[in-house]
Amino acid sequence: MLKCFNYDIVCQEIPDEVTLAVNISGCSVKCPGCHSKWLWEDRGDELNEETVRILMNRYGADITCFCFMGGDAEPAEVLRLANFIRANFHSVKIGWYSGRSTLPDADNVQSSCISIGFIDAGCLSKSLYCKAFDYIKLGSYVEELGGLRSAKTNQRLFKISGGAVTVIKFSEKNIPVSE
Repeated sequence: MLKCFNYDIVCQEIPDEVTLAVNISGCSVKCPGCHSKWLWEDRGDELNEETVRILMNRYGADITCFCFMGGDAEPAEVLRLANFIRANFHSVKIGWYSGRSTLPDADNVQSSCISIGFIDAGCLSKSLYCKAFDYIKLGSYVEELGGLRSAKTNQRLFKISGGAVTVIKFSEKNIPVSE
């Protein structure tokens, strides 16, 4: 069961989107140097169709994107809820911030798609997850490599549109510089 620890409307997690970022507890990745260690614990309220519907009815007119922040312990449940949002709230984009280095169905993606520990954007489009999400961030937080703003980061934010997958890169000022 996914549990929502808290949520907030944010403008920096997904470029050019006003995002309802839903923090999911019970993180199984537990990155050293994590800035959200409180999400390692299994606490909060159940995140299911009813709570998603309540959140969307309350904030749906104010947001352009719903983003799952975590949920790596139960990726199939994240996918199921993303499909629920896709089916019921057509105008809202859907994102997922995952600490995984690949998607859960990576076995369906040829190993040649992964180079130097990074998944190739073109191969990512073969994943079932790309049909449910408009944005997917992959990669654990590695303190010495930094987050998405760092040129050295191991993390990648992918934008999925019309079956095409592109990598969004950021400047040090957290501004998307290319896709």
